[in-house]
Amino acid sequence: MAKVLLLGGLALLLIACSKTDSSGEAALRIGMDLTYPPFEMLDPSGRPDGVGVRMAEELARHLGRPLKIVPMEFSGLIPALQTGNIDLVLSSMTATDERRKSIDFSDPYAFTGLAILVAKNSGIQSVEDLKQPGRTIAAKTATTGETWAIQHLPLAKRVVFEDQSACVLEVAQGRADAFIYDQLSIYSYARANPETTRGLLKPFVEESWALAIAKGNDGLRGEVNGFIAAFRERRGFEELGERYLREEKRFLEEQGIPFILR
Repeated sequence: MAKVLLLGGLALLLIACSKTDSSGEAALRIGMDLTYPPFEMLDPSGRPDGVGVRMAEELARHLGRPLKIVPMEFSGLIPALQTGNIDLVLSSMTATDERRKSIDFSDPYAFTGLAILVAKNSGIQSVEDLKQPGRTIAAKTATTGETWAIQHLPLAKRVVFEDQSACVLEVAQGRADAFIYDQLSIYSYARANPETTRGLLKPFVEESWALAIAKGNDGLRGEVNGFIAAFRERRGFEELGERYLREEKRFLEEQGIPFILR
């Protein structure tokens, strides 16, 4: 009986790890950090969910390939792509010139910017206030918020975490003066912690998100760009915005700020 159970378990493991489906098509392996709601996250039953997940499903369908989502920490996504352990990164990743030195990007699918979370009673009113000596800046590791702080806030102390919720806690509990992150996340965290934080939501740096692809894989990049154009044409991004970001979309429109998915 023990041998039967062991063999059965091994068979299930082999099936789960297979890179192809019954038709022989190679699985599209997409790396994601599933700790970034509502873009990449786990639903209450532990299944991948969010804007990026729905995009990945549509992309795999467009390419006629089975989908395999590979969850990992954000800092591990580019190394996994470079070593061939995944085919693409779809994880709200900003397409930067620095990252383009080692990987390629698709056309952008989202347009956002860096914003700031500060304590509710803080005197900080803009990014210029962060340049004063003695500031402590919280950032998520391997993000453009961390990179910007390194390049533009040399006088500040930096505290860096893998989990963005830890950055929010640093600000809420007064251990950090600010958390630099993308605009929609700052909006959500300020809304979730109104007694202790507030958001400075006007972006001080504009960014765009794209899918990351291994250097030189122009064939796959062309296929991904074709999908993005077709998905935009049939208003797929608009539908995802209504499904996952309705309140954020309404808020940005009231502020005269273009919506991230467009």
